[in-house]
Amino acid sequence: MASGKTTVAKELAGRLPRAAHVGGDVFRRMIVSGRAEMLPEPTPEAQAQLHLRQRLSANCADLYAEAGFTAVVQDILLGDDLPAYVARVRARPLYVVVLAPRPEVVAAREAARAKTGYGLWTVEALDAGLRATPRLGLWLDTSDLTPSETVDALLGALPEARVDA
Repeated sequence: MASGKTTVAKELAGRLPRAAHVGGDVFRRMIVSGRAEMLPEPTPEAQAQLHLRQRLSANCADLYAEAGFTAVVQDILLGDDLPAYVARVRARPLYVVVLAPRPEVVAAREAARAKTGYGLWTVEALDAGLRATPRLGLWLDTSDLTPSETVDALLGALPEARVDA
C-alpha cells in the first residue's frame, strides 16, 4: 500500500493502445456481506476470500486478453501468492512488475495521503512480506520516481519483466 500501484497501473494502461486496468481490490469490495478482511493473522475465511479475489482477477485478465486488450492487473501479491497468481493467468506473453519502494518512503507517502490503507498492518510488516516474496519479473525501487518515471522505467525494462519466456 502507498507504493503507487493504482496510479502507475492506470498510467500504464493509458499509454497502451488497447488496455484495461484490473484492480484486485475491486473484487474484495464486491463482497458486501460476510467479507473477512486480511489481517496480520488472517482467518481461514480471509485467506479463502483472498484466493477467490485472486482467481477472479486472473480470470478477468484472461478474458480481457482474449478480447484483444492488454490487462494491467494491480494488486498486492506477497509470498507464495505471487507465483500462484502467475500460474493462474493463461494469457501470454505475461509480465510481472513489482513496485518496491523503501519502507521509509512508503511510510511518508501513507502519512501524506487522505486515505489510509494499512489498518492493523505496519509498513514494516508488509515490507517484510514483500522482501520474502519470490523474485519473479521486474522489481523496481520506485522510491525516487514519479508515477510517469516509473512507467517509463518499466516499459524500458519489459524483457526483464517477462515471466513466461
